[in-house]
Amino acid sequence: MFTDLPEPQLRQHRSTVVEPDDFDDFWRTTLDEARAHPIGVVSTPVETGLTTVDVFDVEFAGYAGQPVRAWLTVPAGQRAPLPAVVEYLGYGGGRGLATEHTLWASAGYAHLLMDTRGQGSGWSVGDTADPDGSGPAGSGVMTRGIGSPETYYHRRLMTDAVRAVEAARALDVVDAERIAVLGVSQGGGLALAVAGLVDGLAGVFPRVPFLCDFPRAIVMTDSDPYREIGRYLAVHRSSTEQVLGTLAYFDGVLHARRATAPAWFSTALMDATCPPSTVFAAFNDYGSLARGDAPAKEITVYPFNGHEGGGPHEDAATLPRLRALLRP
Repeated sequence: MFTDLPEPQLRQHRSTVVEPDDFDDFWRTTLDEARAHPIGVVSTPVETGLTTVDVFDVEFAGYAGQPVRAWLTVPAGQRAPLPAVVEYLGYGGGRGLATEHTLWASAGYAHLLMDTRGQGSGWSVGDTADPDGSGPAGSGVMTRGIGSPETYYHRRLMTDAVRAVEAARALDVVDAERIAVLGVSQGGGLALAVAGLVDGLAGVFPRVPFLCDFPRAIVMTDSDPYREIGRYLAVHRSSTEQVLGTLAYFDGVLHARRATAPAWFSTALMDATCPPSTVFAAFNDYGSLARGDAPAKEITVYPFNGHEGGGPHEDAATLPRLRALLRP
């Protein structure tokens, strides 16, 4: 069934998230601290048995210089600078096997798939640890370090996501001026964060994005991962204001406001994991703080789908959009 407001109301919905006064300073300091460490990209060829693509095991310095793994997949034999897709993964997943992700390279792009620190045991295997500890937290990562924005898990993960673009730009096989970011669910939320934190992107593709409009999301759905926060607050009864204050620094709505690249969103009206109003909250504010003309944006609505959204249909729709964005 439909999980949220009627579509005309969704297109008018605005988040109630309160922007912290030091939002920009927080992220400037966080990224400056990460950039104090050389990006240190190491790329090692992997023998996969595939003949149409070449795969490389990549490592780069993410948050606090900590190592982050990724797969780089390129068309076989291609070494000239290529347009690139940097992709982020959904909640609980890791980068998986070297042979799993071939679509974007098959379309002619360099594809950097970032592993997700401390995850990779839900539906695909991961190879990146999260070395930083945590205070009291529920299962999953949504309450890990939630006592302050400085210690919160997504500070580290979103910094990794920014550094993944910087790692891609450091690769000889990538044209640094032609990079799009893409992700589904958690990956879509990370793409939005990167859109607000990184200049010069060619395009942004947040699909059924997670990590948006936290004040509404945590009371709109009983589904994990948002429900992890509700369970935490059911125990830590006096912590609601503090928790919402922390989450605001990581809310896709506030990052979306700062974006300057064209964006193609998707949402599904029967999505009980990322309610469509939370996606529309980010879409409706996307680019609203951009200087000059606001960036182009579109949203595809799948009325009868859940959190799978468009699935392979969205891949098919993305290919011509990437071609228009990334070809000379």
